Amino acid sequence: MTNWPRPGEPIRHKPTRTELLDYYRQMLLIRRFEERAGQLYGMGMIGGFCHLYIGQEAVVVGIQAALQATDSVITGYRDHGHMLAAGIPANAVMAELTGRAAGISKGKGGSMHMFSVEHGFYGGHGIVAAQVPLGTGLAFAHKYRGDGGLAVTYFGDGASNQGQVYESFNMAELWKLPVIFVIENNQYAMGTSVNRSSSEDQLYRRGESFRVPGLQVDGMDVLAVRGAAQTAVEWVRAGKGPLLLEMKTYRYRGHSMSDPAKYRSREEVAAMREKSDPIEHAKREIIEAGYGDEASLKQIDKEVREIVTAAADFAEGAPEPDAAELYTDVLVGKY
Repeated sequence: MTNWPRPGEPIRHKPTRTELLDYYRQMLLIRRFEERAGQLYGMGMIGGFCHLYIGQEAVVVGIQAALQATDSVITGYRDHGHMLAAGIPANAVMAELTGRAAGISKGKGGSMHMFSVEHGFYGGHGIVAAQVPLGTGLAFAHKYRGDGGLAVTYFGDGASNQGQVYESFNMAELWKLPVIFVIENNQYAMGTSVNRSSSEDQLYRRGESFRVPGLQVDGMDVLAVRGAAQTAVEWVRAGKGPLLLEMKTYRYRGHSMSDPAKYRSREEVAAMREKSDPIEHAKREIIEAGYGDEASLKQIDKEVREIVTAAADFAEGAPEPDAAELYTDVLVGKY
């Protein structure tokens, strides 16, 4: 047992009707958006790498619901869902995926490197775990400015073995920085089971050497995530330093669109879909609470599909960046 302060166990969030329906809609938007992105990649409209968030939707929706406009978010390259949850319009995200000038990063970031200071979203980073020290820096900036904000720094189970993660833990705890480290443990990193790649596979314990407390959360349950996020936000905003959340989640697709995912069986994926799907879980909660029925939920799905179809059509018809854009946004200022 550790002998330093740590938060109590989170309480599963009890949502209002409006909250629960909003969480359902947001998760459904991410799911339908990612399905369409996969189709566009297959058609050659999205180039480079493309990492889909299908299966992990409850993590970012549950955490984002606990944040304020002053907070900052940073993640790795599986970032489309994070951008949508941050309130960035589907049109701007899809246009970025397809390399169009109307994209949120003017078509120059693509799938892996989207960015929006306006929405408090600082990437989209292609180097494994590179976002962790950057997110720690964002937290330092919040503390230095005294603006009351915090930084949520997402990374995966594969990234959790990188050395820069632990340098970040050490500095964050020494300086009591307002940062929530979120490990999205989808079990397989790029293609190796966490049990084979990590000597300590209970990843919420990874901060203990630095006195960073950790909590393990059911990342397939949006209300469990929302409750844990509330606990984390209260801890960090109170000036108690960083907190680590391990979200036990699962991705249904391969690591990227080029990954056949032969390291796991189809039966395993099907079982996870059947037993733990975050959207189906939320759907049951809505119906059992009397907040909606099959017909009203189908209407939400219809509306979401229309948004995604419109985003795809917008991206397909939008122009590519002007060649002169190649030289912009490289340096701050002119030289």
